[in-house]
Amino acid sequence: MSVRRRLPEIISPVVRILKGDSNLKPQTIHWGELLPWQQDNHYIQTGYRPSSLSFRKSFASLLYLHNESVNIYSHYIGTLLFATLASGLYTLMRPRYKTAMPTDVLVFSCFFIGAGICLGISGTYHTISNHSPLVARWGNKLDYVGIVFLIVGSFIPSIFYGFYCHPQFQKFYWTMISMLGLACTAVSVFDRFRTPAWRPYRAGIFVSLGLSALFPVGHGVRLYGLLEMRNRIGLFWLVLQGLLYILGAALYAVECSWSKRFDIWGSSHQLFHILVVMAAICHLYGLLIAFDFHHTVLGAECFLVQETRQ
Repeated sequence: MSVRRRLPEIISPVVRILKGDSNLKPQTIHWGELLPWQQDNHYIQTGYRPSSLSFRKSFASLLYLHNESVNIYSHYIGTLLFATLASGLYTLMRPRYKTAMPTDVLVFSCFFIGAGICLGISGTYHTISNHSPLVARWGNKLDYVGIVFLIVGSFIPSIFYGFYCHPQFQKFYWTMISMLGLACTAVSVFDRFRTPAWRPYRAGIFVSLGLSALFPVGHGVRLYGLLEMRNRIGLFWLVLQGLLYILGAALYAVECSWSKRFDIWGSSHQLFHILVVMAAICHLYGLLIAFDFHHTVLGAECFLVQETRQ
């Protein structure tokens, strides 16, 4: 079906809201009016959307303000931001240095794909989370899978540049993060692992995925020293990324101390969403530092290879 034919269908919810259709007009409810499956954070009291049982109605909520609006738009805007940056950097990177190779594009693509999947899924999940219990449950599963894509996609280029002259270490750490990523995906998707009994194991696996970066970073510092690693992998920016993630987790439930003040703006999960985007930007900046270092200071050559040739 052509875009022209589908256009009325796409804009229909917008028109109906503007006309005051009672089935689609903006409406929010309080915590006490929610269905049991929708009740999660009782510190957020207002601004909820009722169960829609309709994807069209859920997406129509993009047009009015509710307590998921910041969660949705922060990650949808983040998705567009990284898509734009990916296109722009691809245009700039290839001709920038004669030593730039397809592998540079490939590892940067891993980062951008991971960030795009994570932020895109997250924004969509928060948009349709009021649809029904089944949709909310599957959306939540995919939201966690998106987090895995972001972590693994960020890990791959950092390992590539951190161990540029050591392909055996690259393969080892890529295998490690891939196995941990698969484990996190499994415990996120399969209901067997989503029971209360598995909760500590799920948490442990995700913590392992997050902390796994300490091993290659420590290994790199041992090989090259702290100062050189600041350029090899943009270490300062990677540390800042980690601190932003930790800050996002530490801000959990700031709304519990000020009832209703952060229902629409500034709740802990909204702040976490914004910090995730900021952390991804920090990681990208670190990758650009690493790219510059390997294609200027090192000239995309390994000292080990140079010594062998001599």
